[in-house]
Amino acid sequence: MKRSGLRGIPSVDQIAQALGDPGLPRPAVIATIRRELAALRKHGTIPGFEDILSLMRSALGILRASRIQPVINGTGILIHTNFGRAPLGPAVMEAVSRIGSQYNNLEYGLAEGGRGGRTAYLEHNLALLCGAEAATVVNNGASALVLILRHFCAGEVPVSTGLRRNKHQRVQLRRNQVVISRGELIQIGGGFRIPDILEASGAQLREVGTTNKTSLNDFARAITRETALILKVHRSNFFMEGFVDSPSTEAIAKLARKKRIPFVEDLGSGAMIQTETVPGLEHEPTPAEVLRNGVDLVCFSGDKLLGGPQSGIIVGKSKRIAALKSEPLFRALRCDKLILAALEATVDIYLRNSTNLPEANDALSHGIPLLAMLHTSNNELQARAAKIIAALDGLPLKVAIGKGRAQIGGGALPRSIVQSTTLDVTHTRHRPQELAARLRSHTPPIVGYIERGQLKLDLRTVFPDQDAEIVAALRAAI
Repeated sequence: MKRSGLRGIPSVDQIAQALGDPGLPRPAVIATIRRELAALRKHGTIPGFEDILSLMRSALGILRASRIQPVINGTGILIHTNFGRAPLGPAVMEAVSRIGSQYNNLEYGLAEGGRGGRTAYLEHNLALLCGAEAATVVNNGASALVLILRHFCAGEVPVSTGLRRNKHQRVQLRRNQVVISRGELIQIGGGFRIPDILEASGAQLREVGTTNKTSLNDFARAITRETALILKVHRSNFFMEGFVDSPSTEAIAKLARKKRIPFVEDLGSGAMIQTETVPGLEHEPTPAEVLRNGVDLVCFSGDKLLGGPQSGIIVGKSKRIAALKSEPLFRALRCDKLILAALEATVDIYLRNSTNLPEANDALSHGIPLLAMLHTSNNELQARAAKIIAALDGLPLKVAIGKGRAQIGGGALPRSIVQSTTLDVTHTRHRPQELAARLRSHTPPIVGYIERGQLKLDLRTVFPDQDAEIVAALRAAI
């Protein structure tokens, strides 16, 4: 066996043998042991063998927990950015498995017998779903906005700088200004800010109005020969009320057409249903609605209210979409076969149930888990809570049925609250923080939230077939 360089510290092989099988690839285990031993040598610390093993188990546990794995979401936040946003339904996952496990016609035209388009079917159906002339897709919502900005802000216009030696001098002036209301310079998840995205795309910001009030005249005065586009960003992750005002989409669209300036809206959430039909939700604009109001291009995320995989969707005028697809950057932002398969299946579910009949809504809910969660009644949740509590009978736990206030999350409908049902868990000896940590260490991990000295698990974001895991986890936790 290899001996360590510091007397008293066992070798890597000795430690690895004593740890047994930690459920990780051996090279990853060895690398972790070496890193931790190096830290011990650096500090000159020589703990006992059992303490060293405990330290290694802890380090390997942290590494193991960092793998992407299923999590039971008891937070009541439906589109949880930290939890992978929208979960995918059985039909969508079947499509991903079928395409991922075999060769496929990703860029092969079966009718022509030669190279074909990557997203022809998906783009056709996305345009149909959104009531658009054309559509395309990239790898996420931020990419969609970056692609649009890079394309429109790359133009130049010749201008005269006046007399020089009795001749007019002509220069090329960059057309890269993006006109946007100050009240829409928002920050999205992960610290990404709209101004930063604009500048990284080569755009020059032209802020108009004030934080709370912007007029149509503010937009009109800001438009010059350097203006590349007007950008409207939907306030999907915050709201303003009181002394606020901003022009309608229709009014801005009319101005943009008059000035022959492209008008783009970043819609963010990508709702395809009338959200106000769900108790507790306000109206969220749909891409079709925004396009009818005169916007040239609309971009939104596929993994938010649409309920599909991570993607950035752009719909609108066919001429504009074709221009975006001809951009060199477009190739770097393309989606892979698995995302395309998942998105195709998601869009197909919507198109097959595109009427407003109750049975269509039921079918949508069965196909899109996010919609199923939204449409689940509180009576159903309370019945499930009662069964969970009955299964925990006899344990030294106090579990009660509480009232929850579920949220959409993912930067959508910030004022909307969906009434929900929670399991309120307390223990005489264990603090709620300790109970929460024990549930997170369960397999699969269960994540709730702490409120008023209780650990709460909101059942609206827990799938019914996960109820038994909650019982098992609570039993193990005490």
